[in-house]
Amino acid sequence: MKICVLVKEVPDAAVEKRMDPNTKRIDRSGEKNLNPFDTHAIEAAMQVKEGGIVDVDEVVAVTMGPETAVRALHKAVSLGADRSVHLTDPSLAGSDCCATGYALARVLEQEAPDLVLLGQQSDDGECYTMGAIIADHLRMPSLTQVIKMDVQEGSLRCERQAEYGYDTVEIDLPAVISVGDAINEPRYPSLKAIMGAKKKPLESKSTADAAIETDRVGEPGSQTAVLAINPPPAKQAGEIIEDEDTDETIQKIMSWMDERKLLA
Repeated sequence: MKICVLVKEVPDAAVEKRMDPNTKRIDRSGEKNLNPFDTHAIEAAMQVKEGGIVDVDEVVAVTMGPETAVRALHKAVSLGADRSVHLTDPSLAGSDCCATGYALARVLEQEAPDLVLLGQQSDDGECYTMGAIIADHLRMPSLTQVIKMDVQEGSLRCERQAEYGYDTVEIDLPAVISVGDAINEPRYPSLKAIMGAKKKPLESKSTADAAIETDRVGEPGSQTAVLAINPPPAKQAGEIIEDEDTDETIQKIMSWMDERKLLA
C-alpha cells in the first residue's frame, strides 16, 4: 500500500491573520508552520503503517506552495513520512480551492496512491472541501470528518462525525479521507528525526512536470474571486455593573437580559 498525505504551510497560530489589501489574499509574510490539522493525517498514516494489518511501502507527504513550503515538508517527514513532493510554480499563485484541488490531483495521479489522507481543514483559509475536490478529479470515493479508521485489505471501515451522532461507513480503496482532529494525538518528532528530515528524498515539481494545464490554475484559472475585503466592526465595550447592592445588581442583570429577550 502507498499512502499520500496532503500537507500545507500556513501562518503560525501565534501570528495575527491579516489580509493583503492589494492582492486580497492572506498575508503570509510572517512566521509559518505546518498546518496543525495535517499532523493528524500524518499520524493516521503512521498508525496504518505501524499497525501491521497491511503492508505499507511508503508514506509520501505532498504540498503545493512557494519555496518556503519546503519547511512544512521537512516537518512532515520528521513526523514519519518517508519522502515528500513539492509542487511549486509561479503560475500557481492565487489559485482558489478548485484550482488547487485540480493541481494537487494531477500530482497524485502520478503518485498513484492507494490512500490519500488530509486534515479536515486548513488553519488559514478554513477550507473543508479540498478532499472532496481532489476525490472528484481522481474519481475516488471520499469521506470527511473521519475520527476512526480501521484498515483492511482493499477497504477501510471508518467512523465519521455526523450532525446528530456518528456514521460507520465501509469504503473501498483507493480513497480520499479527510480526518478530524479527534482521530488521534499526533506524536512529537524526535531530535534524530528532525535532524534527519532534510536528508529524506524531496522532489520538486513544476506545473509542466505534473502535466498541469496552466490556464486552470492561478488567478486566471480560478472559479472564484475576492471582490472586496471588509474588516469586522469594532467590538463595543461591555457594561460593567458594580455589585454594591446584590438585589439591585440582580435586577439590573435581569432587566438587561429581558430587554434582549434572553429570558424564557
